[in-house]
Amino acid sequence: MTGLVARNLLGSITMVMFVLNTVLWFIPIMIVSIFKLLIPLDAWRVVASRWLMHLGENWISFNRGIIGATQNISWDFRGLENLRRDQWYLVVSNHQSWVDIVVLQLVFNRRIPFLKFFIKQVLIWVPFLGLAWWAMDMPFMKRYSRDFLARNPEMRGRDLEATRKACEHFALAPTSVMNFLEGTRFTPAKHASQKSPYKHLLPPRPGGAAFVVSALGESLHALLDVSIVYVDRIPSMWDLCCRRINRVVVDVRQHKVESWLPRGDYQGDKVYRAEFKAKLRELWQAKDERIAQIRAAEGMADETGAPAS
Repeated sequence: MTGLVARNLLGSITMVMFVLNTVLWFIPIMIVSIFKLLIPLDAWRVVASRWLMHLGENWISFNRGIIGATQNISWDFRGLENLRRDQWYLVVSNHQSWVDIVVLQLVFNRRIPFLKFFIKQVLIWVPFLGLAWWAMDMPFMKRYSRDFLARNPEMRGRDLEATRKACEHFALAPTSVMNFLEGTRFTPAKHASQKSPYKHLLPPRPGGAAFVVSALGESLHALLDVSIVYVDRIPSMWDLCCRRINRVVVDVRQHKVESWLPRGDYQGDKVYRAEFKAKLRELWQAKDERIAQIRAAEGMADETGAPAS
């Protein structure tokens, strides 16, 4: 019981530190965001975006300091050589927990341009945060359900078109766009319901990635394929705060973007769409095998989605 109380106390302290750090950086981010919204000059908005990225990087650096001071995590980061802050990247990763976002920020902060995450369109109306996400050029994505598209077939493809437009301005400055291709967090139940052909992954959804590739065009430097393995358990944010994460392996593979990829029309060209999907399946199969290898090397159970005991 004493150990549980101590962990919960540590978790509460860590969570308060995260909140205070967020408030510390959120205030200047909001001030710059408001001025970016009110002054419709392209040159000013470029400058404001740079300030916002710098503030965001400082926020992440302080979060890393909090984790280092309160937690005892063995980090194993692989494949971070030759990353650059003056290039354009598409970052894809497996998705198991909201902790994934924290891990990705820690891995790539100040190594590549500030990560831009896809955010659901409805979240733009979240007080304060919606404005901050907009000001930091996060791409908002609207997704329609199958039932909605069945009733409104004229809306088919509108969500991907919105993604393309959201990414167009990324060509103006070095950018890293993050996309969880599975579209949702992995669970054994989802794995079974989707009849995934992969052991440790859900099937990838290619549409969003295709439009990022198209929007960034020839400026896209590389695709960063990230595999995250939590050796002890798939954690929650509370687990992160309570020192229940002991070891995390993050494997990064950098892939050159083949010349044909940015030149295709995913929505209008059936041949290109089939080739793009095949390329993604090839990437995902290699990723699934790599995760299995990491799990085996770490002595983890090899059953689908099973964390270590």
